Amino acid sequence: MNYENILIETQGNLGIITINRPDKLNALNHLTIQEIGRAARLFVADENIRGIIITGSGEKAFVAGADISEFAHFTNDQAEKLARAGNDVFTFIEQATKPFLAAVNGFSLGGGCELAMACHLRIASENAKFGQPEVNLGLIPGYAGTQRLPQLIGKTKAFELLLTGDMINAQQALALGLVNAVVPQNELLATAKNMMEKIASKAPLAVQEIIFSVNAFYHFETDGFEEETMAFARCFNTEDFKEGTQAFLEKRKPNFTGR
Repeated sequence: MNYENILIETQGNLGIITINRPDKLNALNHLTIQEIGRAARLFVADENIRGIIITGSGEKAFVAGADISEFAHFTNDQAEKLARAGNDVFTFIEQATKPFLAAVNGFSLGGGCELAMACHLRIASENAKFGQPEVNLGLIPGYAGTQRLPQLIGKTKAFELLLTGDMINAQQALALGLVNAVVPQNELLATAKNMMEKIASKAPLAVQEIIFSVNAFYHFETDGFEEETMAFARCFNTEDFKEGTQAFLEKRKPNFTGR
């Protein structure tokens, strides 16, 4: 499968998606979002893949925002279609049965911040910058930035960043709980891989149920407590549960198979 604006590769049981528009600071246009969605679905469907890392090419940007030149003259209907297409991809990532980690190198603004927030985990390089500056263009975030940012950092600070359009640095993002860790730029991918390999060593079906249960807390149409109870019970029907408990009792490392 050929891609124009992204690179994909597998390393062991990890899939890596690299947004590859360095001359545009990896800005998201419609094609790039489509390609991210195609690659994400490809990796999730691959039985050999246990986790996916998304990053940007170069050292300046993860994704510096949307490609404004593409939508500057859009009509209302075109803008709605653009937002729906992006939300479809980002929601797929958020609700995927496998964990996604954003390795954020440099600017993560607008749609880039929204892409990072759709991932389950985020690790930032020391030079990373985060923000939702859409208000400076007379816009609001279009890929669920007004929804996910309050979930991650709280309503009060989310309002501040959304209404002012201000950027925050990596350490501020860490303090707010927007990212899991901050590391030197040259250690970013290695740190991301180490974290994902640790998760990949766990029972895949249990990882899937954790993602499902945590997401259920934020969906008003579902009862997160009830969903967790049912997900907990489903784990007892898996071979991985039998293997995990037996390995614990036998004081050995479990060999999870995802069944």
